[in-house]
Amino acid sequence: MSYFAFANLNDRDLHAIKELETKLGRPLVALKEVEMAPAQLDESALSQVRDLEGKLGVALVAVN
Repeated sequence: MSYFAFANLNDRDLHAIKELETKLGRPLVALKEVEMAPAQLDESALSQVRDLEGKLGVALVAVN
């Protein structure tokens, strides 16, 4: 399964993205594919993750 994280950019790449953002008039988000395996959680652990997701307003993924 593939997941995505924010990409670490060097100055040249960041400059190129900023130029294109200006040209398009829209912000761009740079993501990089990250290979991870999701962890198997029991119902109690899954409930705790879901509760925290709700409190924080984010999606959490438990991985191995």
